[in-house]
Amino acid sequence: MNHFDTIAAELERHELDAMLLTGEANRFYASGFHSSGTDGVALVTRNGAYYFTDSRYIEAAGRYVQGAVIEETAAGRGYGVLLEEVIQKESLKRVGFEDAYMTVQDHQRYSKVLSCQLVPATELLWRLRAVKTEEEVEIMESAQRIAERALEEILNEIRPGVAEREIAARIQYLMLHFGAENMSFDPIVVSGPNSSLPHGVPGDRLIQEGDFVTMDFGCIYHGYCSDMTRTVAVGHATNEMRTIYDTVLSAQLAGIAAAKGGATGKAVDGAARAVIEAAGYGKYFGHSFGHGVGVEIHEAPNASPMNEQPLPVGAVISAEPGIYLPGRMGVRIEDVIVLTEGGCRNLTRAPKELLIL
Repeated sequence: MNHFDTIAAELERHELDAMLLTGEANRFYASGFHSSGTDGVALVTRNGAYYFTDSRYIEAAGRYVQGAVIEETAAGRGYGVLLEEVIQKESLKRVGFEDAYMTVQDHQRYSKVLSCQLVPATELLWRLRAVKTEEEVEIMESAQRIAERALEEILNEIRPGVAEREIAARIQYLMLHFGAENMSFDPIVVSGPNSSLPHGVPGDRLIQEGDFVTMDFGCIYHGYCSDMTRTVAVGHATNEMRTIYDTVLSAQLAGIAAAKGGATGKAVDGAARAVIEAAGYGKYFGHSFGHGVGVEIHEAPNASPMNEQPLPVGAVISAEPGIYLPGRMGVRIEDVIVLTEGGCRNLTRAPKELLIL
C-alpha cells in the first residue's frame, strides 16, 4: 500500500509541481516502505514518483516500493544530486517540503543545491493522513488486537510487589510476541500516587494493595499505531476511587457519543469535559479528549478545546479523558475510534468496567 497517487492528485490544488518527503513518517505514508530517520527521500511529481535511498536499504526498497523510480545514492551522487536531476528533467519550479519536520540545516542544504522554490507544505500531508482508507483502518484494528492480547495477559501478572517497570517491560514483550513491529511509544505504567501523572515514567515503585494502576500503551503493525489506556484497581477500590472511575467512563462515553464526521474537535472534547466538570473534577482534567492516530501516534486531527474545525469522516482519533488528583491517584480510559457520517465506530474491544485484581 502506498499513497503516491493520492499525493500527486493534490499538487495542482496546492499550486505545486512536486512534493519532497524527507521525514520518516511521511516518507512511509507515501511509499509504504519504512527506513529509519533520514535514510531515504521520496519525491512525488505530477508525472510520477521517485524513491532514493542508500546501499543499506536499496534491495529492500526494490522489493517493497511500488509505482516509483528507485535509485541508490553513491559517492558524489547524494540526495541533492538525484533530486536536482529530476527537477531539471521535469522542469519543476515549486516543490513542497515538510516545514514541520525538516531541520533548518537540511533546508539550507537543499536550498543551495536545488534549482526550485521550496514551498512549506506540511499541511498537505497532514490533511491527507487525517482521513484513513478502509485498508488503513483494518491495519489499525489489527494493531489494536495485538495490544488487547497483551492487556489480557498482563492482567494476570499485576499484583502487590510487582514493579511498574516490570509490567511495562512485559507489555512490550507481549506485544512483540503477538506480532507487533515496534511500540507506538514507550509504555506508561503508573501506580498509586504515581497514577496522577498523565505521562508518568514507569519506575521501581512496587504495586500495593488498594492502588490504581494506569497502563497506556500501543504498538506498530504494518507501519500504523494502536493506542489504549486501561486503569485497574488492585485488591479493593474505595468509594472515592469508584466515583472517579465512573466519572471518567461516563465522560468517555459522552465524548464518543458526540464524535462524528463534521463535529468540531472542541464539541467532542466539550461533551466529555462537561461530565467531569459537573462531577466537580473539572480542574483535574488538563489534557484534551483525543488526538489523531495513524502512521504517528500523535497526528491530525485533535479533539481538543482549541480545535474549532470540523473533524473529517474517516479520521481515527483517541478517546481518552482522565481525572488526576495530584499525589493521590489518577484514572484514564482510552479507546480509539474512527469517525463516520452519523457517528463513529470503536476500534477497541477491551472491556471498560472497573476491574479489581
